[in-house]
Amino acid sequence: MRSWCVLLAAALAALAGPGARAADFCSTCEVQLGIGATYHFWETTHSLVAPLTVDFDRNRWEFGAFRFTGNQEFFDSTFNGHVRFATPYWGFSFSRRLELFRHPTWRVILGLGASYKTQENTLSASRWNVAEQLGLRLTPAPSYAIELVGRHWSNGGLKLPNHGQDFVTLTFTVYPTLFRHSDVRN
Repeated sequence: MRSWCVLLAAALAALAGPGARAADFCSTCEVQLGIGATYHFWETTHSLVAPLTVDFDRNRWEFGAFRFTGNQEFFDSTFNGHVRFATPYWGFSFSRRLELFRHPTWRVILGLGASYKTQENTLSASRWNVAEQLGLRLTPAPSYAIELVGRHWSNGGLKLPNHGQDFVTLTFTVYPTLFRHSDVRN
């Protein structure tokens, strides 16, 4: 329970920053659904990921909920057998996002934030981790977006084992007018 209070306090502190107004907070929110997959060292670990994300403040912030649907395992040639990293679990992230390159219909984005997992496992021995992301955001029409994002959650080796959770997601805007989305392409 205490960890949720910390996350809520961080979100409220971000909103209390200079220039933040409640009326403008979600004028550009986007709800996105998609699909993804897990990998480790560029080899699949055989789990699908079901992402649900909310981008807000003109895509500067992202809150995401991720369901890792299957066991994550791969064949290890050193030990000549399958290694199980994790069983199905939920993960949540809150990230600040920046645009590295900008074009009228696409953007390269970089994000950094925090993530929380509902279980400790061989991928990361801690529930709280640093969340990193790098991706491509396509905007084929105003107020709609498609994102292909590579993500990595890691505790930075503060507690072992720490292989990190690697996954990629493909998301689509499903309900841009939920929050009276403003039609601004900034």
